Amino acid sequence: MFIRHLLTVGLFSFCVSLIPGYAQVPETGRWQELAYSTAAVNAETADRYHEHIDALRSHKQLDQDPALLSRIKTIARGLISAASKLKPESNTWRWEIHITSEQQVDAYCMAGGKILIGSEFVRRLKLSNSELATLLGHEMAHAIAEHHREELSEALHINAQPGDTLDVMMGRLETDISMQLKLATLSNIQESEADQLGMILAHMAGWDSASMVSFFQKLQRVEANSVPNNSYPSTESRLSMARGFNKLWAKIESDQKSIVTRRSSATNDQK
Repeated sequence: MFIRHLLTVGLFSFCVSLIPGYAQVPETGRWQELAYSTAAVNAETADRYHEHIDALRSHKQLDQDPALLSRIKTIARGLISAASKLKPESNTWRWEIHITSEQQVDAYCMAGGKILIGSEFVRRLKLSNSELATLLGHEMAHAIAEHHREELSEALHINAQPGDTLDVMMGRLETDISMQLKLATLSNIQESEADQLGMILAHMAGWDSASMVSFFQKLQRVEANSVPNNSYPSTESRLSMARGFNKLWAKIESDQKSIVTRRSSATNDQK
């Protein structure tokens, strides 16, 4: 009975994997229905990213703090290495990292690993390196999970119109409030998923999970008086998730130390 169940599940997974436009998010295992190719989305978002970067540069709002930029790039190297283990295709991405003094920018990572971090956001939260790794991990998780590609695909499904190109759909996503409201549930799922996947990336890169919790505590304090947004999980639920991961990893590490201690004691007894 158990073997038959395994064969059935394996056959189902194999068949689903052959269906065009379907993918599975690393670690969480959530299935996605995707209408656009990774290459097309990565190329289009890269163009938009560079347009934004060029505009910031022209307004002298780009990479004005070399020390902070260097700090972020150093932290990002370990996270990028961890990301390649969860999503091997990311090895081929041309990761880019910039910072900006533009007040409206907190942080984002576009498809294909195009990162922009708001320097004022980092200073306002007074982020330690571990907390900054949590922020970067969260943003990079969006790219690893191909959330932008999924969002565009869902938008096409909701409101497909003759002659819609990927560029047109991206523009509509940025300006069409009614479509943004329709996608709020998906956005909420993606943000929660990026929290989880981002913490996993940071943990894989060797960052302290207790400091990851402190990042969400700081975020909760900063957003205490913000208007609720259905596109994001509540700060309370995000903090609860972080605490849960921290307890899980602490228990795993404690159990591993106990195993090592018992094996060492057993070896000494044999001597």
